[in-house]
Amino acid sequence: MSEKIAVRTTDAPAPAHTFSQGVRKGPFVQVSGQGPVDPVSNEYLYPGDVAAQTTRTLENVKAIVEASGASFDDVVMLRVYLTKREDFPIMNDAYGEFVNKHTTGGVLPSRTTVFTGLPREEMLVEIDGIAIVEG
Repeated sequence: MSEKIAVRTTDAPAPAHTFSQGVRKGPFVQVSGQGPVDPVSNEYLYPGDVAAQTTRTLENVKAIVEASGASFDDVVMLRVYLTKREDFPIMNDAYGEFVNKHTTGGVLPSRTTVFTGLPREEMLVEIDGIAIVEG
């Protein structure tokens, strides 16, 4: 029986007191929803700029994935939460640029996009993910 381990890194924002940045159990890694937050200052960045928020959010997801012992190539699923349907094409372009740059195996992660309210007004995007650690 594999142990459940909290994944922690200073390269992504500190988690709220109610959840972990990520959790690894066996080969599975679940990254908690991340937003456009600077890991050093814990400030929300790029108000009103969904492209920049998407990139910063994915950088935070990637940092947690890497802290688990996986790489971005090990990400099998990303879920994107957007506050506005009209932001989809802009998010999709920024997302595509980031994912293509950081995926070397030629197989992009699966994705779901949901339009919803988010916990902070300045958040236009939140992203979580699942990775599988080899070995």
